[in-house]
Amino acid sequence: MLPPGSWLGCLGGGQLGRMFVHAAQALGYKVLILDPDASGPAAQAADDVIVAAYDDAAAIARFARRVAAVTTEFENVPAATLERLAANLPTRPGAEAVRIAQDRRREKRFFADHGLPVGRFAIIERADDLGRADVGLFPGILKTATLGYDGKGQWRVNSREQALLAWMSVGQPPCVLEALVPFHREISVLVARSRDGAVAVWPVQENEHRDGILARTLVPARLDEGRPEAAQALAARLVAALDYVGVLAVEMFVTADGLLLNEMAPRPHNSGHYTIEACETSQFEQQARILAAAPLGATTLVQSAVMVNVLGDVWFDGEVRREPRFADVLALPGAHLHLYGKAEARRGRKMGHVTCTAPTLTEALATADAVSRALGIPQ
Repeated sequence: MLPPGSWLGCLGGGQLGRMFVHAAQALGYKVLILDPDASGPAAQAADDVIVAAYDDAAAIARFARRVAAVTTEFENVPAATLERLAANLPTRPGAEAVRIAQDRRREKRFFADHGLPVGRFAIIERADDLGRADVGLFPGILKTATLGYDGKGQWRVNSREQALLAWMSVGQPPCVLEALVPFHREISVLVARSRDGAVAVWPVQENEHRDGILARTLVPARLDEGRPEAAQALAARLVAALDYVGVLAVEMFVTADGLLLNEMAPRPHNSGHYTIEACETSQFEQQARILAAAPLGATTLVQSAVMVNVLGDVWFDGEVRREPRFADVLALPGAHLHLYGKAEARRGRKMGHVTCTAPTLTEALATADAVSRALGIPQ
């Protein structure tokens, strides 16, 4: 175990990095951020920051000399950078797992090749691939293989012709075509794995999306008997198959026939923010523990929770800018406000979240509804 006072490195300067910094500092560690933005959410909280691109070789070398271990706060850090750092430092997660998660083609193939349940899909790299696509893939979702998130880089397509037009209109990038899945609920599972293979799984999270962006997370998820345990077991199978070390978020669909993997994120996740107040060990503390080679913390849910995403939209009433009613939120018992320190509020931009905790999920949902009314968030 690295002694407190050691420096931990984090690639990325967004809100996930900010919350990692807070958790690592609470354990007595110092955090160095490498990020192109000197004033991002993580840089504001970190002990120091190196302002540079993620592929700047000189900056990476400077970064490596100052830290004892490295993690990431988003999956689009170049895998080559992680490989370079891993030559001399513990890097959690490793480059190969990140490389798989960065590309939906690799991700889907990994699921299928390891016998993990996944919906029907086709890899689209040329026009002929769409021409040969099984008719059963329509209606479907055409997704860019890389860089898409929060509903970006995705198109619903009802026919082969519609898919071809969508694909050509954006420059014919590599894509994955996924058959629409008739699901009952969207869920996610956070799972942590240490370097010695120990695994800890958090409670199953139920997610509600609006316009492709996570709107709410409910914990515990409202699932039939046996489904939570099956979802946790599936997440544990995946993390073992990847030989993953770190915190991994696994998104799934609950269907009439069982569970299907959707995608994974090799880092803490928006749907896991509730763990800060509602679990014995948060996803960010666990990330810091793994990086420091400390024992994994317990993931027990100590109270029910509903996490409400706060987007930049709440700063606007039509075209008129306004100040959100955060005082009304803070007056609610069990409402925990987190703002990320972003300088500019824009529609669709994640600016913060509110976690509502209570003895029961019904009570937590009532508080979440009150938060949404106070901030003008559609319900």
